[in-house]
Amino acid sequence: MQRIYDEPNYYLTVLEENKGNLKSQTAFAKSKRTTEALLGKPVKAVSKVDEVIDYLLYKCEDITALALQKALYYIQGFYYAFVDGFLFAEDCEAWVHGPVYREIYNRYSSYHFDLIEINDEFDVSVFTDSEKAVIDSVIQNFCCYSGKVLERFTHSETPWLKTRGNLPADAHSDRIISKELIGEYFSAVKEKYNMLTPNDVEAYAHRLFERISRN
Repeated sequence: MQRIYDEPNYYLTVLEENKGNLKSQTAFAKSKRTTEALLGKPVKAVSKVDEVIDYLLYKCEDITALALQKALYYIQGFYYAFVDGFLFAEDCEAWVHGPVYREIYNRYSSYHFDLIEINDEFDVSVFTDSEKAVIDSVIQNFCCYSGKVLERFTHSETPWLKTRGNLPADAHSDRIISKELIGEYFSAVKEKYNMLTPNDVEAYAHRLFERISRN
């Protein structure tokens, strides 16, 4: 402890060497950013997708890696439908278990089916009113379902189905679900369900649940 006090840079070294032993990668990232700021080092800007993830882990008390992936997908889709633009740049792939953001998968894969550790605090001022409205609506209307249920939702939707094509159900794939396909689909959903505000996605979520419940 004395060495850390005397040599703050040493703490960064220890942090990096032990990041694989930390259950919360979010805590690691925050600790690193804070230490670098105290040392006067340039701090890398947090990407929009990371801000969304941090917020999801702040608002959702019980979310798995699988559910996190699907929440990001629905946030991306409905944000486009209401704002006519994408919230983050990352592409998702049509994996066996639905749309997956590969880098995010690698980050949280160690959790398997366990709940991801939540965040204790979050500065919501990083979001615009439009961003927060869409994210909050997805949290309320989609994150109330388990990851496996959300997986089945995406398996019934055009973007995943069309990208997978004739692949066997259990075939691995790195095919990217194009943003154009996501945008077109969710814009059509918005129109079909006469959605005026993000809160109106509730009817669509209920419809998906009714659909899979009959199968």
